[in-house]
Amino acid sequence: MPQSQLTSSPVTLPESHSSHSWAGPLFVTGTWRSGTSLLYALLNKHPQIALMYEGDLFLVRPLFWIPRTKSGWLERWELWNQAPSRHKLDASRLPSRTHQVRPVMERAYQLYARQKGAPIWGDKTVNSYNCLVEAASNFPNARFIMLWRDPVAIYRSVIKAAQSATWFADRSGMIYRLLMGHKALKTERDRLVSRGARIHEIYFEDLVNNPVATLTGICEFLGIPFVPAMADLGGADRSAISEGDHHHMVKSERIVSSLDRPEVVPARVKRKIERYVALWQEESGGLWPLPPGRRSCDSEKPSALERLCDQFIYRCLRTMDFLVVILYCYAPLALLRRFRAFKRRRARGSALKAE
Repeated sequence: MPQSQLTSSPVTLPESHSSHSWAGPLFVTGTWRSGTSLLYALLNKHPQIALMYEGDLFLVRPLFWIPRTKSGWLERWELWNQAPSRHKLDASRLPSRTHQVRPVMERAYQLYARQKGAPIWGDKTVNSYNCLVEAASNFPNARFIMLWRDPVAIYRSVIKAAQSATWFADRSGMIYRLLMGHKALKTERDRLVSRGARIHEIYFEDLVNNPVATLTGICEFLGIPFVPAMADLGGADRSAISEGDHHHMVKSERIVSSLDRPEVVPARVKRKIERYVALWQEESGGLWPLPPGRRSCDSEKPSALERLCDQFIYRCLRTMDFLVVILYCYAPLALLRRFRAFKRRRARGSALKAE
């Protein structure tokens, strides 16, 4: 399958797919710490947009491998990431029995959008970055906004987040998740383009340095008017975003660039990232992953052995992630409740130590 070139403008479909016939959903995605929470907060300031914050129903779609009543899947979804309670969903209006994820997603996400009276519904998610093509198969009319960021800056943000977020500190192998996940998202992007999906791509650096132009482009992609209030965080509804110092920037009142922060990425890790950036830039003809106009350093590329080992570690980590999903979908509820209670106590203990 030929690889499509990365552009910062939406992929144009025939007139029959124009915005006036679009019925949703909208998926905003990127890798961890790439700025998707900031983009979510700004987009949701538009009166016609109401995205859920990491509803992640598609991630836990194994819940619907077997027919289940609402009581069989709703509590497990709540235990997974508290999405129903974070978004104040009316459980009585959710599907009562189903073995398909699509009708549940449609009903749940549309219910949330209707709280605001917004026609555009969907999800901001970083956990479904490697199954976007499958999501597009379930939702042929879906549109995607992809946010890219310099991988070194992402890892710098990971290190800062790990200082205050226990769950981030506990995620072993973040460098492998970052590098291989970055490439996996690009692969999904290329496959979506080849299928004719509607995609709009932006860079984090453009979002923070020129939010008006960046958000105007997004509104044009969605076929809605630009609202000037979108260009700053003042008054943004961030009630669905979890607590924690790792979210303090998105919960502030202004957009802040992190480009001038002191370097905290270890030299060996930075060199590893630069090797992969050099490889990807060569493969893409200099178009990805850095923003237009930025050249990568003349770094050596990762050896075949390094790539093989890194990919193996990444596959092992993703297998573990999938097993966790399966446990949440099928383990005894009593066990999951005890585990969740343990995680909450641990998080409170970490917060007290940080004070």
